[in-house]
Amino acid sequence: MAISVTDEILTRVDGGVGYVTLNRPKALNSLNQTMVDAMAEALTAWSTDDTVNAVVLDGAGERGLCAGGDVVAIYHSARADGTEARKFWFDEYRLNALIGRYPKPYVALMDGIVMGGGVGLSAHGSVRVVTDTTKLAMPEVGIGFIPDVGGTYVLAQSPGALGLYAALTGSTFTGADAIALGLADHFVPHDSLADFAADIATSGVEAALSRHSVEPPASNLVTQRHWIDECFGSTKEPKPLPEVIAGLRGHNAGPANDAADVIAGRSPISVAVTREAIRRATDHQTLEDALIQDYRVSCASLRSHDLVEGIRAQLVDKDRNPKWSPASIAAVTSDDVDAYFAPADPDLTF
Repeated sequence: MAISVTDEILTRVDGGVGYVTLNRPKALNSLNQTMVDAMAEALTAWSTDDTVNAVVLDGAGERGLCAGGDVVAIYHSARADGTEARKFWFDEYRLNALIGRYPKPYVALMDGIVMGGGVGLSAHGSVRVVTDTTKLAMPEVGIGFIPDVGGTYVLAQSPGALGLYAALTGSTFTGADAIALGLADHFVPHDSLADFAADIATSGVEAALSRHSVEPPASNLVTQRHWIDECFGSTKEPKPLPEVIAGLRGHNAGPANDAADVIAGRSPISVAVTREAIRRATDHQTLEDALIQDYRVSCASLRSHDLVEGIRAQLVDKDRNPKWSPASIAAVTSDDVDAYFAPADPDLTF
């Protein structure tokens, strides 16, 4: 029998498998406080339940797993005192940490759209499955925000400068690209996904994977790594942003020129902070270290001009014409960037 902790998170146990379904299909399963609380409750209960051997996460509807957090709610909170946004992020990141250290196989079905907070619910799991319909992104710089949910921790470990490219452009990637970035492990065709999920309950995770997973197609992202590494540097030693953009504009690869235009249109302070967040994440020893940084940076974003302005332009007024401040990357100072990393709570843990 299906158990509904809330209408927006559906849970059931079948054949020793705990199934979690994000159930806001009209909102592309975007996360809110109720969903985070309910999912954390279910996962915590199952972690010590001997009748549950594995967990499977999916999203309701045909469009995707999860498009991220409910950023319009963040917008309204930021325009008030930010209390609700800070609580949401704290609880969301605590859930991400729980997933990262989950004691049982945690299978994330990264089908369709998987963005922002959806990456946090999937990329830290032990079994991360993409499909031929996967559209994955960390697009936060487009709304004046910074990649969070531990995304910088994973992207900092991507080969070469691929993680930097993904974060600074906010581009959308295929399932094969997600595997190349280190955000996923296995490729199961979309048409086989329902059978794969059901097979986990009858045969177990490893047997289901051997039966349904296939070699992923070639990654288009990997074929572009030569100019990405050349222009961006590395996650450990990224090039200065003006140098990155100049290199992209001067490169003979068309996609490099496109990337320069994309980055130039993003929030300048968000791009600069994202670059620094990934650089710092290369020194993080654990996912929890990255989530502490994410929380500090996210809370700093609440005090910024660009978060409210970016969400307004993209999702509230929808004029697609944000007025960033500072208005250009050249106008962003090192003090501006460092302010995002100031410890808000030195004893913070996840």
